[in-house]
Amino acid sequence: MIKKRYMHLTEEILKENPSLCEYMAPSLDARQDMVVVEVPKLGREAAAKAIKEWGQPKSKITHLVFCTTSGVDMPGADYQLTKLLGLRSSVKRYMMYQQAVTFRGPSDNHLDSLVGQALFGDGAAAIIIGSDPVIGVEKPLFELVSAAQTILPDSEGAIDGHLREVGLTFHLLKDVPGLISKNIEKSLTEAFQPLGISDWNSLFWIAHPGGPAILDQVEAKLGLKPEKLRATRHVLSEYGNMSSACVLFILDEMRKKSVEDGFESTGEGLEWGVLFGFGPGLTVETVVLHSVATTI
Repeated sequence: MIKKRYMHLTEEILKENPSLCEYMAPSLDARQDMVVVEVPKLGREAAAKAIKEWGQPKSKITHLVFCTTSGVDMPGADYQLTKLLGLRSSVKRYMMYQQAVTFRGPSDNHLDSLVGQALFGDGAAAIIIGSDPVIGVEKPLFELVSAAQTILPDSEGAIDGHLREVGLTFHLLKDVPGLISKNIEKSLTEAFQPLGISDWNSLFWIAHPGGPAILDQVEAKLGLKPEKLRATRHVLSEYGNMSSACVLFILDEMRKKSVEDGFESTGEGLEWGVLFGFGPGLTVETVVLHSVATTI
């Protein structure tokens, strides 16, 4: 089950913390004070909705995997979320950190950071993953078939993030869209060749929305029909680039729209699909998904 929530910085928050609005003002303490409290709460909202839709008691949850690009604290957000949700104290927790939030005022000397401010947003998504679902009680949405990861050639320094007193600084090179579009077909071929699939328009698409330029170049490179990236573009326009949470927002958008449009499967009526993401490295993730019937 996929559920999402998002947060945003208000005028009141910025007035109370003016250091956040200056490009190089020390502000890590202020950022930490906010995110160590709010991130677990945001996670609770998303997770509680996913658990409710799942249909099973939360006592059956065996593992909690928590990933955040916002904040570092001990005990961490995984611990806090276990308490907030009332999960078993013996639940196995896995915490993946990527430090602090990136919002800050603009600088004429760092236009790549300004691009990041225009693209990035904050959001939380929760998903329950299991095997052998109990039909009639649980409602599976997608099956995870395979996953692959690769580092793109000649991409060192394309996307960088560094933790400083001012928070997490972000740097993006101009050729990121070109690097991704140039190499994406190789990743797709390696993932789908075992299934005998080479028509990328025959797939449903969950593409990480790094920005309009990336989506435009991927679409052109692969000859994708405009509707293939509809769900991705919708999430980008509504919430911005929320880093890794984006793909779960897109999965949720796709399965809801599939039901609304009367498709027989959660993947817009198609059987096979791809979840495509990327991040610093440049590292590309390719996940093969199998759609299930919307009536289950």
